[in-house]
Amino acid sequence: MYAIIKTGGRQFRVMEGETLRVEKLEGDVGSAVKFEEILMVGEGDSINIGAPLVSGASVAATIKSHGRADKIRIIKFRRRKHHMKQMGHRQHYTEIEITGISHEKKSAKHEKAADKE
Repeated sequence: MYAIIKTGGRQFRVMEGETLRVEKLEGDVGSAVKFEEILMVGEGDSINIGAPLVSGASVAATIKSHGRADKIRIIKFRRRKHHMKQMGHRQHYTEIEITGISHEKKSAKHEKAADKE
């Protein structure tokens, strides 16, 4: 089973047991995090796409660590003007491990009733 979640302005395809880095989240190391913004859930050939979100779906994760990414160097240079400006940036991140994906499966009767309305 896999899901596509939205966090920190980005979308991630996640599976249970995966470890990934996302934008900094509030919480202590070892605490549980629950993602409610699920765009799609898939299991085998069945795919449930939200419009825009899948109702009743959630992804559970635990925070493994917090950190800062490698430094990105920024150089602004004006030729022939005796001007050069250097800056650096390190983005904060949170490393999480996906512990579970859950969503409510609708029965065939409910889907047909929803299509008729």
